[in-house]
Amino acid sequence: MADRVLVIGSGGREHALAWKLAQSPHVKHVFVAPGNAGTADSGKISNSAVLVSNHTIVTQFCKDHNIGLVLVGEEALLAAGIVDDLRAAGVRCFGPSAKAAQLASNTSFAKAFLDRHRIPTARWKAFTNPQEACRFIISTDFPARVVRARGPAARKEVTITASKEEACRAVQEIMQDRMFGEMVVIEELLQGEELSCLCFTDGVTVASMPPAQAHKRLLDGDQGPNTGGMGAYCPVPQVPEVLLEKINDAILQHVVDSMRQEGRAYVGVLQTGLMLTKDGLKILNFKCQFGDPQCQVILPLLKNDFYEVIQATIDGKLCSFMPAWSENSTAVCVVMASPGYPGDYDKGMEVTGLLQAKELGLQVFHAGTTLKDGRVVTSGGRVLSITAVKEDLMKALGEANRGVAAIRFKGATYRKDIGHRGIQLLKQSLYVSKGTILFHHLETSIVSGCHSEVGGIAGFFDLKASGYEDPILVSQTKGLGPKLQIAQVCKRHDTIGQDLVAMCVNDILAQGAEPLFFLSYFACGKLDAEVTETIKEGIAEGCRNAGCAFLGREMTEVTGMYSSGEYDLAGFVVGAVERGQMLLGLQRAEEEDVLIGLASSGIHGRGFSIIRKILLMSSLHYSSPAPGSCGDKTLGDILLTPAKMYSPSLLPVLRSGHVKAFAFIAEEGLLEGIARILPEHVSAVLDAFSWKIPEIFCWLYREGNLSEEEMAQTFNCGIAAVLVVQKDLAQHVLKDIQRHEEAWLIGKVVAPCDTGSHIEVKNLLEALQLSSPQHLLNNAVVESQHQPRKNKVKVAVLISGTGTNLAALISYAKEPGSCAQVVLVISNKSGVEELRNAARAGIPTRVIDHKLYGSRSEFDSTIDRVLEEFAVELICLSGFMRILSSPFLRKWKGKILNASPSLFPPVNDRNAHQQALQSGLKVTGCTVHFVLEESSPKAMIHQEPVSVKADDTEEMLSERVKEAECRAFPIALQLVASGAVQLGADGKTYWKQESRGLCLQEGKRDCTSSLVALEPQENDVL
Repeated sequence: MADRVLVIGSGGREHALAWKLAQSPHVKHVFVAPGNAGTADSGKISNSAVLVSNHTIVTQFCKDHNIGLVLVGEEALLAAGIVDDLRAAGVRCFGPSAKAAQLASNTSFAKAFLDRHRIPTARWKAFTNPQEACRFIISTDFPARVVRARGPAARKEVTITASKEEACRAVQEIMQDRMFGEMVVIEELLQGEELSCLCFTDGVTVASMPPAQAHKRLLDGDQGPNTGGMGAYCPVPQVPEVLLEKINDAILQHVVDSMRQEGRAYVGVLQTGLMLTKDGLKILNFKCQFGDPQCQVILPLLKNDFYEVIQATIDGKLCSFMPAWSENSTAVCVVMASPGYPGDYDKGMEVTGLLQAKELGLQVFHAGTTLKDGRVVTSGGRVLSITAVKEDLMKALGEANRGVAAIRFKGATYRKDIGHRGIQLLKQSLYVSKGTILFHHLETSIVSGCHSEVGGIAGFFDLKASGYEDPILVSQTKGLGPKLQIAQVCKRHDTIGQDLVAMCVNDILAQGAEPLFFLSYFACGKLDAEVTETIKEGIAEGCRNAGCAFLGREMTEVTGMYSSGEYDLAGFVVGAVERGQMLLGLQRAEEEDVLIGLASSGIHGRGFSIIRKILLMSSLHYSSPAPGSCGDKTLGDILLTPAKMYSPSLLPVLRSGHVKAFAFIAEEGLLEGIARILPEHVSAVLDAFSWKIPEIFCWLYREGNLSEEEMAQTFNCGIAAVLVVQKDLAQHVLKDIQRHEEAWLIGKVVAPCDTGSHIEVKNLLEALQLSSPQHLLNNAVVESQHQPRKNKVKVAVLISGTGTNLAALISYAKEPGSCAQVVLVISNKSGVEELRNAARAGIPTRVIDHKLYGSRSEFDSTIDRVLEEFAVELICLSGFMRILSSPFLRKWKGKILNASPSLFPPVNDRNAHQQALQSGLKVTGCTVHFVLEESSPKAMIHQEPVSVKADDTEEMLSERVKEAECRAFPIALQLVASGAVQLGADGKTYWKQESRGLCLQEGKRDCTSSLVALEPQENDVL
């Protein structure tokens, strides 16, 4: 039976709440009290004149009109206890109790709460005496310029002042006449990036919403007075995923858990205002309901039935019904306000163009509007919120602004730059760290012009003393990206310091600049003296090789932001070049010029994300032996080889006047690296036979099933740097370079290619195959056929709550190279911890209790319907303790994976470890396989062996096999999701080999794809 719902409030937020609720088939009608012109007789929505400030009258209204659910939008009513009163009268109400709502209504309580639980916030102090408050403002060593009013008649929530003197005047105005409050809270003024993070919570589980950013200032460019909000956008693109996870765990979940511990269980929507400061993440404030206008950009992205989410929250079952959000959509809301807002403003101005905005596909949420003689007129400060939802931020902003342009009322005030901050920062890496600086040590140096003092806070470099007459300074800053993660996994920290210096120094060589000094930044969760000393020595060695000063480094310990062993590293170099010796490059290259290539030491730049994917598919590890003739080196050793330092050997050549342009191939692949130093009216042709391609690139080409175009776009393919020189000087320059570096003539500048490609690399495919060690053993060569990339395969994980490897699957799915995405977790038991873990990871969950079904087929059919709802393509059984029916297994044949705690042939799962010990096996392990009606070793996908030790107990062996399962299951899932492995109609596992460079069927030289059955042999695992 459908419910009648009452939404209390009159703003754009309440219109959005009613709009979203009305979409539910469980909702018969939505009353909005008092509402506005947008909620007046609009389909399933209508206004009510019930007196909302009188809780008794509201209660009676709910009983008279059979109201099944009440949503309270206005925070003042929540603080006044309307939820408590309605619930006491038997009316179902969504929102926090008065005690819980104090997080928003009582600033001093909220601040003290944060301090008690060590949750970071601005420094503060509360006062009832204005003189004491002013003395505090003047005497503090931090900018105490935020004044918050608190009291029964408080109308001003917050005043942000420009100076301490202005803050004192604000205190006097608030407290002397008691116009705005009886108490003030003085706060530190924080600087940084502000965002709003919201969640649903049932008092235990937290379900995060996408982060939003509101624009508080009235005018474009964040100018003008503060307002309630002139617009917002969601999600915030410049906040990294890892930071969102920290916000969910360290802030939102921490707050909810702490409130419950204090006997103030918080149920409803919690909005947290956060500031990303240079010192870390800090809480600004709380709201006990959706913010306005945040609500208008968040709810349009909710994929679930809003009514069902609310009911699950009230019933304490949120962990079994986690909301899902649109993944490839962005919402932008632009607020239109009355002239004079946020001060005095006129009312009664007619609003036109609403129908035109609706025809544009936009959602217009009303706030300060009313109906007069059938016309919509203004009645408040913020009048309308125009919301657009598009695939990206720029398009959504454009559509919202189109809607604003279609709507008219006299003196309408609005901003045109909502979301522009996100657009500007999309190309930057917003990195936030917190903690304290441990030390800032300045290295002494013998470089001319460098002055530093140990223990000082700055370094100096005297350009005049270094011999420059008319210098131009050139700078660069770099990080190492995914390569740093590989170093941490391999526990190899001795090369990355040199690598960081080389990446920075080689880049400024593009302008002919000599490196003068280098600075570094290091952040970690917990300081490891050995690791930091190793990195420092590497940086110092790199600076010595580059001939520049290691002027200083900053180190920060960031508790709670990094896992054990994780750290971040960045470098900054400053160089100089005489004004007349700069390499302008782009306008100088001409047809017939020659390209000289320098040998690369290895892989650098963006290619590491693809490497991680290749490793997943090949089942190799960084500790695996390196491919080809690399001696006893591991794959990790090869990948961590630092970039060469070209400054000492190339600087004389670059300043000789014989070089037209220079490019270091690092951030981009070979094609883009060369293209950026050539003008548009010319192209270049390279011959891959003219240089030596290291074996690591041949291995990546073969194992990654990459096309030659992908190789050239992603990797340097053995060329670390390219110089453009005049044809008749090419041999002379080449000989100069070859005195110090391995180099070749690799191509020439030509007229634009007919194909339209700016850069052409001839013979790359053949060169990669000829250099391949595997090819040298077998001459069967096939042309590579590039297969287009597919979207990630949608995976559901079925659990029963204990002993699962769900965490390993979720972690794997977040890897950049993963071919799978966990979109759903189903449990046949409610309240289990794994459901909470999935919820924390933002994965939708469902509980399907087998005890509620009369037969196994009925239970399986329900699971099947939910899988279809989420468009699931693969199923992983992870500790799932129910036997699936034959019809279900037949339908999903080849799409269900499970892990058994033994090597095939399998034994009884419950006795596997006991049997392994009793039979005296030296090796056991786990097997990931396709699930069939009858178990078969031919359906095996991947095995992970585990040695049985003499002193093993069942518990010890079981624990190691579980760890092996956590390694094996993600590998098997990647193999199936990528298409490398599939189940044949005969129940056998087949390996698909495409574009491998070798045809596995003798004599079939024209094959581009083959399926090879995997027949397990008795001794394979040993």
